[in-house]
Amino acid sequence: MERLPTPAGERPDESDACPGAAYTATATVNEQGIVTGWSEGARRLLGYPPSEVVGQAAARLLADDVDETARREAARRDTAGRERWSGTVALLHRDGHRLQRPLLAHRRTPDSGIAEWLVVSAVAGRPRTPGSEALREWTFTQSPDILAIFDADLRLVRANTAMERALSLTEDQMRGLRLPEIAPYPVSEEAQSKMRLALESGEPQQVEAYIRPTGVSPERGWPTSLAPLKDPDGRVRAVCLTAHSGSGEYLAPRPYTRERTTTMTLQRSLLPHTLPDQAALEIASRYLPAGTQAGVGGDWFDVIPLSGARVALVVGDVVGHGIRASATMGRLRTAVRTLADVELPPDELLTHLDDLVIHLSADESGTQGAAETAGGIGTTCLYAVYDPVSRHCTLARAGHPPPAVVTPDGAVYFLDVPAGPPLGLGGLPFETMETQLPEGSLIALYTDGLLEPRHHDIDEALDKMFQALAHPAPTLDTVCDRVLTTLLTHRPDDDIALLIARTRALHADKVATWHLPCDPAIVAQARKNATDQLTAWGLDDATFITELTVSELVTNAIRYGKPPIQLRLIHADTTLICEVYDSSNTAPHQRRARTYDEGGRGLLLVAQLAHRWGTRNTPIGKTIWAEQTLTTD
Repeated sequence: MERLPTPAGERPDESDACPGAAYTATATVNEQGIVTGWSEGARRLLGYPPSEVVGQAAARLLADDVDETARREAARRDTAGRERWSGTVALLHRDGHRLQRPLLAHRRTPDSGIAEWLVVSAVAGRPRTPGSEALREWTFTQSPDILAIFDADLRLVRANTAMERALSLTEDQMRGLRLPEIAPYPVSEEAQSKMRLALESGEPQQVEAYIRPTGVSPERGWPTSLAPLKDPDGRVRAVCLTAHSGSGEYLAPRPYTRERTTTMTLQRSLLPHTLPDQAALEIASRYLPAGTQAGVGGDWFDVIPLSGARVALVVGDVVGHGIRASATMGRLRTAVRTLADVELPPDELLTHLDDLVIHLSADESGTQGAAETAGGIGTTCLYAVYDPVSRHCTLARAGHPPPAVVTPDGAVYFLDVPAGPPLGLGGLPFETMETQLPEGSLIALYTDGLLEPRHHDIDEALDKMFQALAHPAPTLDTVCDRVLTTLLTHRPDDDIALLIARTRALHADKVATWHLPCDPAIVAQARKNATDQLTAWGLDDATFITELTVSELVTNAIRYGKPPIQLRLIHADTTLICEVYDSSNTAPHQRRARTYDEGGRGLLLVAQLAHRWGTRNTPIGKTIWAEQTLTTD
C-alpha cells in the first residue's frame, strides 16, 4: 500500500486549497518498523511524497541523531505487548527543520492478517468552530443528561436544559436553593449527604437510588453520580450532579406520584425550616422520606428554646404513611410545642400528649374505621430538655428508641431512659431520666427507620451507628451525613429523622445568683447587684430594663411568694435572662389596671419591655423569668 485513504471529512482536492484548515496526518508502520502507508495529510505535514517514504524505515523520519538500529530497538521496547502508544516525538521535515508532534499509535490487524501500527497526528488549523469556552457551555446546556452544579454550601449555581425540563423549573428559579428544596423526592436528602461527602473527601459519590424527573415512574428513574469539581490547586470548590438518562421518554404522572408530591409538600411545610438560634446546643438535622410506594410517613423532629437558656429536643414517629400520617404529625408537633411553652417536665408532657392522641383517635375512628392507627395511636416520641447552666439533661420516651451519647473522650453509649408505652394506649405512666453531660458531648436522637436496614441485623446496625458517631468530624453536618451513608445502602423503607446535638455550657462567669431575704428593703440592693453585674459584663445599655424587671419580680416574690427567694441573671450570647424563684406555687397573672388601682401595672410593664416572659413551675415553688434581646454594635 502506497497511499492511505484520506480521513473522513477531509477531501484531497481541498487540502492544499484551504491551507488554514485542520487535518490529520496518518501513516501505517509494520511490526518491523517499515512504513507501509502514507496519507495526504502526512505529506502536508512533513513534505515527503508517498514514493519517498513507503517501504523505508520509519526511524528515518525522526529528528533525533540516534543510530537507526538503536531507534528500532527503543521503539520495539516501548510498544512491546501494548495495543496503543502515545507521546510527543521530534520529526524531521523534508526541508530539514524539526517538528515536535504529538502522535497516537494503535496496533491493529487488518484483513490481511498481518499486524501493523496506525499512527495519527492532528494538525490544528484556522478555527472553523467556536472557541472552547462556547463549546463547553453548549455541551453543558445541551447535554441530554441532567447536569447541575452546586457550590460549597450545596446551593445550585448552574442547571442545564435537561434539569430544567425534568423538574419543570428554570435555572433562575432553582439558583441558590439546595436539592431537597428544589426537588422534594425521597432521594434528595441522600443525594445531598453524598454531595457533602464529595466536597469533604474529594472523591466521586454514587446514589444507588434514582432521581426521578416529574412524571417519571420508578422503573424509568435516572441513576445519579456526584463528582467533586477541583481548582488547579486540587481544592474542591463545587459538586457536579449528573443524572444519566436511561430512557428519553417521560410518562404521564401517576396518581401515586401526585399524592406523594402532595404529601412531601405537606410534610416539609410541617417540619422546621430552620433551627432556632440558642446558646445551649450546636445542632444538625436530617430528614429522609421513605423510598417505597407505601408513601411518606409521619416522622418529625423539633428544637424548642425554653426559659433559662434551656432547649428541648423532640423526635417522633407517627404510625402509617401518606397525607393522613403527615397531618397527624403536624397536630402532634404543634401540641408538643404548646405543652413545652408551659414548661411541663418531660414525663408530664408525654402524659398530656398521650391524652391528646386518645381524644384524636376517638374522633377519627368512628368515621374512618381505622381505630388501630386513628389519630396517631402507636406514635412514638422522645422528649429531652438540656440545661447549659447545670449541664443536666432530662428525658422521657414513649415507645421510642433511646438516644445515643458520645462523650468528649470518645465513649459511646445509650442513655438508659425508661421505656414508656407508645402514645394512645392510656393508663400507663411515663418516667423521666436525668443525667449530667460533659461539655462537648454529642447526643443523637433518631427514628427507627435508621436501624431497619435490609442487609444487616440490628446489632450490626447499632455497631455501625456507634462507629459513625464516634468518628471525629469537623462539623455536625458531617456526622449526620456519615451516619446516613454508613447505615443506608439503599433508599430507606421507612422515614428517617435524625437530630444530633453537641452540648455547650454556660460557665460561672455567665451566671450570677443572689439569695435574698423576704424583706421589701432588699429590693434596692437587688437592683444594685444586678446593675453591678451588667457593668461587669459590659451590658450597661441593658441597665434600665433590667432594673425595672428586677424591681417588679423581686417585689412580687416578697409580697406574694414564700422564702427562700433567689435572683439569677444569665448572659447567653445575645440574650439576657432575669429569673426570680420563690417556694410558693401561686403564679402571677397579668391584668389591666383600672384608673384608680394602685397595683397591677408591674407585670404589664415587664411584658411590654421584655422579649418574652413566663412562669416555670418546679417540684417546690416556681420561677418567674423575663428575657431581653441584647443589641449588638
